[in-house]
Amino acid sequence: AAAAARVRVRALDDAPITPTHIGLLLAMAVGVTIDIMKPTTLAFVVPGMTQEYGLKSPLNPTGAVPAAYLPLAGITGTVLGSFLWGSLGDRIGRRASILFAGLTFIATSICGAMPAFSWNLVMCFLMGIGVGGMLPIAYALMAETIPARHRGWLMVLIGSDVAGAYLITSWLAVELIPLYSWRMMWLIGAPTGVLFILLNRWIPESPRFLLANGRAAEARAVMARYGAVLVKDAGERPGAAAERDADATVRNHWRELVRPGVFGLTLVVAFLGIGSGLVLFGFNLWMPSNLRALGFAEADAMLRNAALIGFPATFVVAWLYGFWSSKKTVLTLTTLTAAALLGFVVGGNDVVHNRTLLYALLVVPIWGINSLVAVLSVYSAEIYPTRVRSRGTGLAAGASKAGGVLIIALVAFGIAAPSITGVALIAAIPMLAAVAAVAMFGVETRNRRLEEITAEALQRE
Repeated sequence: AAAAARVRVRALDDAPITPTHIGLLLAMAVGVTIDIMKPTTLAFVVPGMTQEYGLKSPLNPTGAVPAAYLPLAGITGTVLGSFLWGSLGDRIGRRASILFAGLTFIATSICGAMPAFSWNLVMCFLMGIGVGGMLPIAYALMAETIPARHRGWLMVLIGSDVAGAYLITSWLAVELIPLYSWRMMWLIGAPTGVLFILLNRWIPESPRFLLANGRAAEARAVMARYGAVLVKDAGERPGAAAERDADATVRNHWRELVRPGVFGLTLVVAFLGIGSGLVLFGFNLWMPSNLRALGFAEADAMLRNAALIGFPATFVVAWLYGFWSSKKTVLTLTTLTAAALLGFVVGGNDVVHNRTLLYALLVVPIWGINSLVAVLSVYSAEIYPTRVRSRGTGLAAGASKAGGVLIIALVAFGIAAPSITGVALIAAIPMLAAVAAVAMFGVETRNRRLEEITAEALQRE
């Protein structure tokens, strides 16, 4: 490992985009879409499951067992999966961990065949473990492989498949549930999982991971596929020695995420993750049921339309992150999300009487939060050292899911009602804290080498 550490990866950052890069990006785009579709599906199966099993929800207040137990089981699984796969990605490699998670997509599609609600809870928990694991490792792999000048905007564009996943899921719900019931939304996980596994030939291992573990020969072979070569770093490049020295102090352990110099960045990731989770799994999860309870029978179509309205802005966000400023883009999205949530707090349930205002406010939590999650995933993959990068992206994913566990648990145990105003207020608080954290501790990553970003952070100690 000491010898491999002297091999510089600048050639990988300077390499042009090749067919191998494109193959990796397309495979990751499919994987991200399939991964996000699974937790997104929870919002659309809860209404049908509530009716079939007689569960307690805004649509059926007299039910005995809370419908919130289902998303609680699934999101709890994703929290554990995020941290578990974060460790695996740093130990056994990015590619192996991604494919392992992909296999769980196929196995857990059996959720659609479970005859009792209790079995749905068990399988949904297992599904969550796989879902929570794949996404953060995918971002770590892309960050370590895509050339620096293209890394930001391409990763955000791929990550914004989060919004595309919501769009696809809502469209499938509109088309399939009336014909085949809510169960079909789980069963489609089998063919989509097989598709992802078939794309594995375009998913190579990360050269940076190989170098960090002393596997220079394997790294050389992978980099050749990307049109790059390994070059011994004699220290002639300004900052090369400082970057090597900084990397050498990092160990393969979770405590590295809270060491001086990195702790501020971890606070940014934690606040953004928790706030995003509260919106995704609190506000958005209960929005279909809340809209129906307020008299909107076409709730699924309304949410699909809101996603469609905001989807073109995904490309604007990718451009801003890659060519304007990564830090300012994160700050802008976080501020807009907090403002939209506060709009729902002020307007309350009366906002549904003004459809134009309702759509305007829905676009940000539906589309904007998905884009913010994508940007957070990319940002966390750029700011942490190679030896703990998977753990860092796992922390981002786990924190966002932990926010979901918190809000769903409050609902499941009757501590807080899942009203529009209530969940909007709860989510707005950490979002405002995230705005402050980004302003204070955020770093600029645009068009910078990962090793340079790491060295700057560690020099703050």
